[in-house]
Amino acid sequence: MSYTALYRKFRPQNFEDVKGQEHIVTTLKNQIKADRIGHAYLFCGTRGTGKTTIAKILARAVNCEHPVDGSPCNECPACRAINAGTSMNVIEIDAASNNGVDNIREIREEVAYRPAQGRYKVYIIDEVHMLSTGAFNALLKTLEEPPSYVIFILATTEAHKIPITILSRCQRYDFKRITVETIADRLMELMEKEGNDVEEKAIRYIAKAADGSMRDALSLLDQCIAFYLGEKLTYEKVLENLGAVDTEVFSRLLREILAQHTSQVIGILEDLIIKGRELGQFVTDFIWYLRNLLLISASDNPEEAVDVYRENLERMKEEVQMVDTETLMRYIRVFSQLSNELRYASQKRVLVEIALIKLCQPVMETNLDSLFDRVRVLEEKLSDPGLFASVQNRGGEGRDRRYEEAGNLSQGLKGEEIPPEKKPAKAAPEDLQYVKKNWNSIIRETKGLFQQMLLESTPKYDGNTGAPVLYVEFRNFLAQTCIDNPENLQVLKQAIQKKIGKDLEVKMVLKKDEPGAGGGNLADISVDEMLRQNIHMDVTVENIEDDED
Repeated sequence: MSYTALYRKFRPQNFEDVKGQEHIVTTLKNQIKADRIGHAYLFCGTRGTGKTTIAKILARAVNCEHPVDGSPCNECPACRAINAGTSMNVIEIDAASNNGVDNIREIREEVAYRPAQGRYKVYIIDEVHMLSTGAFNALLKTLEEPPSYVIFILATTEAHKIPITILSRCQRYDFKRITVETIADRLMELMEKEGNDVEEKAIRYIAKAADGSMRDALSLLDQCIAFYLGEKLTYEKVLENLGAVDTEVFSRLLREILAQHTSQVIGILEDLIIKGRELGQFVTDFIWYLRNLLLISASDNPEEAVDVYRENLERMKEEVQMVDTETLMRYIRVFSQLSNELRYASQKRVLVEIALIKLCQPVMETNLDSLFDRVRVLEEKLSDPGLFASVQNRGGEGRDRRYEEAGNLSQGLKGEEIPPEKKPAKAAPEDLQYVKKNWNSIIRETKGLFQQMLLESTPKYDGNTGAPVLYVEFRNFLAQTCIDNPENLQVLKQAIQKKIGKDLEVKMVLKKDEPGAGGGNLADISVDEMLRQNIHMDVTVENIEDDED
């Protein structure tokens, strides 16, 4: 015997088995018991919420010879014939493929004949919003005044597309999304009947991933069981099979973003990709995680605001204290925009990486919510006691220089004349070698994405001219944003000036964007060759020890 999918095998056979739609079930049962059955029903709701299932139960119940509390007995000849699909009293029509005027005309001709068995002929028209305008018009008169033995049940996921003239002729029932608790309880009940060993946490994740659809939940569960046939279905196995990400990973990712650790954030994404996680699902789940954090921050009772485990809730409460509401809303905005872009993108990984870098580096954006994030970063840096300790530990000369700068600033605020600052001397060619030897020390004076890009760069000079110009050659295409930002150039020049005490001209280029004057001639810095070209004599250069400040 061929295998039957879970959602078909466990389709409810009576009203009592329907979960999550009690308001509709109760109304229909009362109508049947009181013999107040309507002639036209409209079932609206998202996929997998029980529209077609309840329509079939209603079709059996109105024709059942021995109904039990408004539900079909499923034992009489009428019920068995309808269940087997051999009854001429129940006609199911897919409006997606039978949406023309001729199809509706056939229905109008058929309703003239009374049912051969049972009391009612029931027409179930699924996806009724797909009917053409002409078909809707052809259905109007029959729908308004059908014979006493005809019942129409129209089902749709898009009620707004149905003409008001049709809506006014039907009893409308809106199907709710089924709650996570209801779906999880139903899945556990079915797994006990099947004798499958499943973990409760795994079932709850499937119930959440189903997004209110019982059918989707059963299909996902069927998929996971088939992949790990004969094994216990655990939470980790469900994540692996569905390409999803654990909330613990989201927590670690958010903390690295708040700390502006760009390389660590990209590393987390790399691990997820290697493990086969689907990027679209990752983005959707991270938005949901940020949404839960937003609800926790705005709620007086977080336990009721979000549906998460206690250990996850405690961790999320801690993260709420680390980030303000404006920053969370910025993160949600960036990833919501990313979610729309991913639908048609061919380079999904690049888009996700750029979005994560935006979160780590709010300076890359100029809108208002990114400004709040930049202020947050500055406040955290200013509140760090190590900042002032590092200033004090730099020695008397550093303190004296800062006191002098503070004095000059106070004089300027009072309107007193401040003597012009002496400009540093121009760098000589031999200074390039010193810069190269102390390159890592210079990089440490920078921060964030710019620092990460500098770690992958190479200091070079123009092989044609040999002029004392430092070319910083980047290999990563993401460095273009750093090159385009003039503030980064000033930060690097100041770091070099602090190290060598001289003003050195610096140019930042990508490897493909080497300067036209010496295109293709950027060379590694060698002090002997530099001095030989510029001084035209052989010299002996003493090794300069690397300053590890």
